[in-house]
Amino acid sequence: MLPYEKFLKCGAKALSDEELLAIILRTGTLGEDALTLAMRVLTLCGREGILGLHHLTPKDLKTIKGIGEVKAVKLITVAELSRRMAAAVREKDICFTNPRQVAEAYMERMRHFEQEHCMVVYLDGKDMRIADEELSVGTLNASLVSTREIFRRACRHNAASIILLHNHPSGNPQPSREDILLTQRLSQASHLMEIPLLDHIIIGDNTYTSLKEKGVL
Repeated sequence: MLPYEKFLKCGAKALSDEELLAIILRTGTLGEDALTLAMRVLTLCGREGILGLHHLTPKDLKTIKGIGEVKAVKLITVAELSRRMAAAVREKDICFTNPRQVAEAYMERMRHFEQEHCMVVYLDGKDMRIADEELSVGTLNASLVSTREIFRRACRHNAASIILLHNHPSGNPQPSREDILLTQRLSQASHLMEIPLLDHIIIGDNTYTSLKEKGVL
C-alpha cells in the first residue's frame, strides 16, 4: 500500500517516519520512488533519525539525487514547523518561576542551535511573559551580552523582572566560568535597576542547568 493510500485508510499515526516524509516529498526520481527517497533523507539525518532534520540545510539535502530546491525547502519548513509546534505546546500555561518549566518551554526552540544563542525573557509584575528577545548569537561573553542593552529593553517593555537563557551546542549544560561571571555581573546590575534577574538557564540536549538552583543567584 502506498503511503498516501495508507494515510487515507489508517491515519497519520499509522505511518512510519519514512512514509510521512514520502508524502511530503510526493514524488521520487528516475528509478526510485518517494519512499526510497525518504529513506535516503533519514540516512542523511544520521543517528538522530528524524530529529537530525533540524541540523540539515537545503544545501545538505540537495546532495541527495532527486531532491532539488523545492523538496529541500519543504523538508526544512516541516522541521521548523514541528519545532514551533513543540515549543508552543510547552509554553502554554508555563510558570516562569519554575526553572524546569522554563527550560522545557524553550528546549525545542534552542537545543538544536549549532551556535550559542542568548535570549532574555521579560516578565511583568505577576511573572507573566511580556516578550522574549534574542540578544546575541555566538560564544557567550561579556562583549556580546550587553548589560546596558538588556536593561534598556527591560525598561522599554516596562518589565518587572527578567530571565536569561542560552544554549550549549555541545549538549552539556554545565556552566562555564564565563557563564557564572556573566550571571553575577547581571545580577548586580539587576539589583541597581530594581529589575531582578530571576534565573540564568543553560539549555543542553534535553537537559538544562538553572544557575538559580545551583545557588549562583
